[in-house]
Amino acid sequence: MDSIVQSMQQVFDEADCLYTKSQVERAIAQLAGNITETLAESNPLVISVMNGGLVFAGQLLPLLQFPLQQDYMHASRYGEAVQGGTLDWRVRPESMLTDRTVLIIDDILDQGETLAAIMEDCNNAGAKAVYTAVLVEKLHDRKARPDMHADYCALTVEDRFIFGYGMDYKGYWRNAAGIYAVKGL
Repeated sequence: MDSIVQSMQQVFDEADCLYTKSQVERAIAQLAGNITETLAESNPLVISVMNGGLVFAGQLLPLLQFPLQQDYMHASRYGEAVQGGTLDWRVRPESMLTDRTVLIIDDILDQGETLAAIMEDCNNAGAKAVYTAVLVEKLHDRKARPDMHADYCALTVEDRFIFGYGMDYKGYWRNAAGIYAVKGL
């Protein structure tokens, strides 16, 4: 077995499971109900943030039982690193945002710099309203803005490095069926 594969398997084996697959699925279903209450009649454009938001969006979108359009963007501060850097805009949405209600779907709200930049970009493109939905929000006092919170949040976690359900550790374990915290980080 390749040493990186062994190393990544060891990370998983030693990680703490914070939420099981069934706990995550229940939280996403509840979140879908909350989003439906607010956005069902707004003809929203739902934008998934790649790569992290992919798994969450795939679980959430089929639970939103109202007409919507979907697009994606790719903006990242992490890449495969464990600390954020400069925001890298890789792909912007192709859809016109002018006078649209926009729902941004992302995996995690940590410090909020990426989500704040995405929201600003959508507002600058003429969006009528911008909402945010995240699978996980980290609880700490290092937010980019003191008032930075997602409009819709499925789960909260303590301030640890987490992976699973779209979130990665050094590019691995986005596929983990649950949310895990890396031992020692």
